[in-house]
Amino acid sequence: MPQMPQMPDVNKKAVFTGAIVLLFLIFIVGAFVSGKGGIIEVKDTEVAVIVNYVTGEEEIVNNPGYKIFLPFISQAFVFDKSPNNFTMEGETDKHANLVSKLTVRAKDGSNFWFETLEIQYKIIPGLANVVLHDSGFGEGFKQNWVKSFARSVLRDEFGRFSAEQVTEMSNLSVAARAAEARLNEMMNAHGIEIMQIITPKPKFEPKYERAIEDRKVAEQDVEKLKAEAMQLVLARERRLANIERDKATEYELLLGSLENDRISEEKFAVRLTKDADAYRIQMVGAGQAAERRLVQEARGLELQARKEAQGLTAKVEALAARGDILVREELARKFAKIVFEIVPYRRDPAPIRIEHLGAVPGAAVKEGSNR
Repeated sequence: MPQMPQMPDVNKKAVFTGAIVLLFLIFIVGAFVSGKGGIIEVKDTEVAVIVNYVTGEEEIVNNPGYKIFLPFISQAFVFDKSPNNFTMEGETDKHANLVSKLTVRAKDGSNFWFETLEIQYKIIPGLANVVLHDSGFGEGFKQNWVKSFARSVLRDEFGRFSAEQVTEMSNLSVAARAAEARLNEMMNAHGIEIMQIITPKPKFEPKYERAIEDRKVAEQDVEKLKAEAMQLVLARERRLANIERDKATEYELLLGSLENDRISEEKFAVRLTKDADAYRIQMVGAGQAAERRLVQEARGLELQARKEAQGLTAKVEALAARGDILVREELARKFAKIVFEIVPYRRDPAPIRIEHLGAVPGAAVKEGSNR
């Protein structure tokens, strides 16, 4: 029979000591790996929960750095607090955060879907202990919570609109905000917060897509016509503004011209008034001078008339007093002017006596001659 090879002699004490050291190292490494080693490092993107198994206390560590605790009595659980993406795209579920696309039935009965819809979420650092109780340690919170509620809530909110309405970005935003509020109401109780729902434009069946495109083209044409109409309105307003500006300028010029004319007329009126006043003063002066002259003349004539009247009165009185003498004197003056013409004597068959000359009617005596 062949002989079995013999094992070399080994120091049994050294082997035992090595085994003890190896087991201790494995224990220490396992303690640190499991969070029971008494010290842990919390990064910027992490939050930790330290559970004391003796007292039952739970301490949340949200500040980065090293944290020391009692080993084996307490244990640390670390969670990722950075944002996570829950994506709905494709035809099948790939993993907890990548599931099939979202298909929605609109309120008018038509179907539409989103090629890629993302939901950003994270744990609430102040509720990390709730996450530990509800989801377990590690990445358990990423597995089922969002996936369980997101599809039904999104279908409800987007399904409130018709296929025509859901193409408007304002309605998409309204539905996304409503879905975010409902999901937060559900998820906050489990220590999870929905940060944002990123919604692309919905997709429809090819026939409906063409109808939508045609409608968009028609709307674009309408918008183009509206823009052209607006441009025409603006052009009309500009023209009206220019006309109003020109008219206002002309009006101001006319006002200026009228004002100049008014000032000129006022100056002319003042000049006429002054001329009229000067002429009035001149005429009043001339009238007063004429009045004074006429008064003087009247007084002179009055005095002359008085004197003549006095002379006539004197004559009348003298005539009254001397009567016949004055008559004779007047006759003498008359007779003195008579020229006698002497002719040879002849007997006149009808002689006329001198004393009868003044008494015989029809008798003609040539002054200054006698027949």
